[in-house]
Amino acid sequence: MYDQFERSINYLRISVTDKCNLRCVYCMPAHGVPLMRHEDVLSFEEIAEVAKAAVKMGVIKVRVTGGEPLVRRNVVTLVGMLAEIEGIRDLAMTTNGTRLASHAGELAAAGLHRVNVSLDTVHPARYAEITRGGDVRDVFAGISAARAAGLSPIKLNCVIEQSPEEPDASAVSAFGRDEGLEVRFIRQMSLSQGRFSVVIGGTGGDCARCNRLRLSCDGQVRPCLFNDMTFSVRELGPEEAVRQAVEAKPARGRISSAMFHTIGG
Repeated sequence: MYDQFERSINYLRISVTDKCNLRCVYCMPAHGVPLMRHEDVLSFEEIAEVAKAAVKMGVIKVRVTGGEPLVRRNVVTLVGMLAEIEGIRDLAMTTNGTRLASHAGELAAAGLHRVNVSLDTVHPARYAEITRGGDVRDVFAGISAARAAGLSPIKLNCVIEQSPEEPDASAVSAFGRDEGLEVRFIRQMSLSQGRFSVVIGGTGGDCARCNRLRLSCDGQVRPCLFNDMTFSVRELGPEEAVRQAVEAKPARGRISSAMFHTIGG
């Protein structure tokens, strides 16, 4: 399917939860954020219906995100439901990696193809500082488990302030080279200020080439990360919500009042 600017929209990012077990300094305040009510969060069945509608309309790539997707109970079941949808050629997950060691095998068995793992530093003290208490050794164990399970390619997402030459980013780059992992550098963004840029080593942030829709965990299809337009799958139905989101997709992002943890970044 094509939007009004002749961009082929074939990628759906699905946020399955607004919860996360980390409190990264660039993502949320130290005290956390108000969480959604259970009944406001889409069920696995609802998510699968949206994915089916989107695939029917031309989506071939689906990514499971959060929050942190691996804190959603039984998320492996959802991965299996998505893997059964004929037409999805690329089924991936973005995770902070801290729970990946105990889930990688069953995710692969359920049909997940690959993972992106967030890693902003390889130094334990700095990781604990950035994440407000996380243990980078859990991430390393998760990466090893993902490789053993055959989830490939494994990509690392590293948030930077300005340059990949920053000390933490440079160390992540070296780790990626040593481990044979692709590294993508993402400059810190601000939804409220409309500050974003093209991902270094990836395609995100390039409005002219944007092929994405986002499904938030409360059932809103967003045509653009940096825009407040939303289309409710519960009010409109999955297919109509997707159709309207594609038709309304803007030429470029501006600003948004949303928060990253609810829409998957």
